[in-house]
Amino acid sequence: MDLTNKVYDQLKTVLDPELGINVVDLGLIYDVEFPSPRKAVITMTLTTPGCPLHDSISSGVRYSLEKIEELDEVDVNIVWEPAWTPDRMTEEGRRMLS
Repeated sequence: MDLTNKVYDQLKTVLDPELGINVVDLGLIYDVEFPSPRKAVITMTLTTPGCPLHDSISSGVRYSLEKIEELDEVDVNIVWEPAWTPDRMTEEGRRMLS
């Protein structure tokens, strides 16, 4: 399995505590980059700019990826543009929400 797939698999273990849906299927992950061989940069958003669980979710993302032995460093960038909408959810995320 390549590193990108490992990252997405680990990110699926991070749940939005309010909705109980993982950050991948919720559509919160916008990009995964590897600027150097052992570093991942995750660009993501949250469902609302005032999300009280901002620190909890971003820490969960960082912690989950620290378990991947090929990574020594993980940066999490929270962005607000483009804004999150339910259209970003995967089919699986929509199923979990209903």
